[in-house]
Amino acid sequence: MNDSEDISIDFCGIKCENPFFLSSSVVGSNYEMCSKAFEMGWGGIVFKTIGFYVSDEVSPRFDVIGKENTPFIGFRNLEQISEHPLEENLKYMKKLKERYPRKVLVASIMGQTEEEWTELAKMVTEVGCDMIECNFSCPQMASDCMGSDVGQNPQLVEKYCKAVRRGTSLPIIAKMTPNITDMVVPAEASIHGGANSIAAINTIKSITRVDLEKFCPYPIVNGRSSVSGYSGKAIKPIALRFIYDLASSPKLKNIPISGMGGIETWQDAVEFILMGASNIQITTAVMQYGYRIINDLKDGLSNYMKKMGFEKLHDMVGIAIKNIISAEKLDRSYIIYPKFQDYNCVGCGRCYISCYDGGHQAIKWDNKNRKPILLKDKCVGCHLCVNICPVNDIVYGEKEDKVKKYFNEANNFIYNKK
Repeated sequence: MNDSEDISIDFCGIKCENPFFLSSSVVGSNYEMCSKAFEMGWGGIVFKTIGFYVSDEVSPRFDVIGKENTPFIGFRNLEQISEHPLEENLKYMKKLKERYPRKVLVASIMGQTEEEWTELAKMVTEVGCDMIECNFSCPQMASDCMGSDVGQNPQLVEKYCKAVRRGTSLPIIAKMTPNITDMVVPAEASIHGGANSIAAINTIKSITRVDLEKFCPYPIVNGRSSVSGYSGKAIKPIALRFIYDLASSPKLKNIPISGMGGIETWQDAVEFILMGASNIQITTAVMQYGYRIINDLKDGLSNYMKKMGFEKLHDMVGIAIKNIISAEKLDRSYIIYPKFQDYNCVGCGRCYISCYDGGHQAIKWDNKNRKPILLKDKCVGCHLCVNICPVNDIVYGEKEDKVKKYFNEANNFIYNKK
């Protein structure tokens, strides 16, 4: 990693050696796991959610969605909060802070009543945790007074944040559910209740697949299944949209955001940072590749900062927000035509088929040479062909003003009529 680029950042007033945290999940659910993650270089850990409620888990509880031999595009789980006793989890966290005092340990908590939220906050404060994350977002809790059912109710979010604040002076992170139309509403309520930061997004309620012979969704638990949380690469676009909503809201100005949802690579992480997140949480990628990905994350971020001229990570946070505008304000005065490079073309014809059946019939197919030919007068510059090409042989090409295009088309029409 380059020494000249500072990838440390202050989050809620806590110094983090790097922005990469394990998110609250099975990847950080006991002392041995968290100790290994800290040793390998993770900046912080959000310990798996604890509470007075102890979960009784099902088996099996995972399912994956893949495409064209690519697994883990989407990942579904039926796990709830920690299945270890509360006292055991507190012991783990106390031991971790004693051994790694400079690492950041966040306690994720979930109560069923105001009293439980307050008591949990007191307990994790006493064992030395640096921050508290309130889990208002788990979509598969077996109790309807916990998880995302709470996160969809701004009044409950505010009330429970106040309860947590009564039990601690530590920074509070409110973890939001994406199973809602406007995340800003409960996020604002959490700040009114005493939270200092927002975390988003947790998993999305889902049914991934259905067994066509047993007529039951996966994972199948004794012939039945349930709606549960969906994560992985597939949810990244949704997560980025919610991060933007939070970061661009005047009601949440200067509120730190911890971003998560589909982050696998340093490029993914940078996208979240540019969109307004100053802290990054990861689970599903660790489940696939292990804690070792922290090396790629740190090196990639540092090299990117050097390439782009950023000395401090803070300087990157949210700088892409200004380039998002409402659809009616987008420049519609020009067209960028696709360019067929003919470097790697394998003659598959996918561009022709996609344009003819799903576009504007703007590609002619040369059967003899098995090559696409652009029909410029029909092309609208949608770039379906660019995105469908399996060998990336079609790229952005010529840019033309629409007025000029229509003028040329009119002249051609008049000439042909003559």
